[in-house]
Amino acid sequence: MSQKVVVIYSGGMDSFTLLHRARAAGYEVHALSFNYGQRHVRELECARAVCEQLGLPHKVVDMSPMSDLLSGSSLTDDIDVPEGHYEEDSMKSTVVPNRNMILIALATGYAASVGAQAVWFGAHGGDHAIYPDCRPEFVEKMDAVCQIANYEPVRVEAPYMALDKGEILAEGLGMNLDYSQTWTCYNGRDAACGRCGSCVERLEAFAARGLRDPLPYEVEV
Repeated sequence: MSQKVVVIYSGGMDSFTLLHRARAAGYEVHALSFNYGQRHVRELECARAVCEQLGLPHKVVDMSPMSDLLSGSSLTDDIDVPEGHYEEDSMKSTVVPNRNMILIALATGYAASVGAQAVWFGAHGGDHAIYPDCRPEFVEKMDAVCQIANYEPVRVEAPYMALDKGEILAEGLGMNLDYSQTWTCYNGRDAACGRCGSCVERLEAFAARGLRDPLPYEVEV
């Protein structure tokens, strides 16, 4: 019998690649997505479509009634989304307070209920500068807590912690993944903006490999 893993699946390109990595490794994958009151649900729509196509168990947790507890971020409040690169200090406005700790705690409960041995999430090296809950020390401590929180230990793992987005993309291309099935932009319009930090990092990853992103953009890329 294959081991089970819960993958926190936003519908973006990192968690999309992670989902397929888990499947390729032979895990029985349970996908878990969250509506925490973010600006749009484009990523969640992508996640739902991919899981339906793959026939994977997929739960979407509606945390929107709790959105007042996660306020102050440009991803959840009526605050302009900053433009530019993640290294810029302005990107701190995209931090959603304590988001990953909450999501991992819920995912750990789900893992314990379905008999999964681990929770995977897609934090990577490019997140470290801005997001405290994507750094190695955070993952190490969440792993330690989640291994003692239930009768059966549940590991918390971030397989891409030492990689950047370009390296994640390279892995996905090696699996022949179709990144038109993902959404990364912080804005939820018909086309990706091409200017927010998430778009900039994604476009840089494709450009570094001499490739064109399959998503439509509002700006020339």
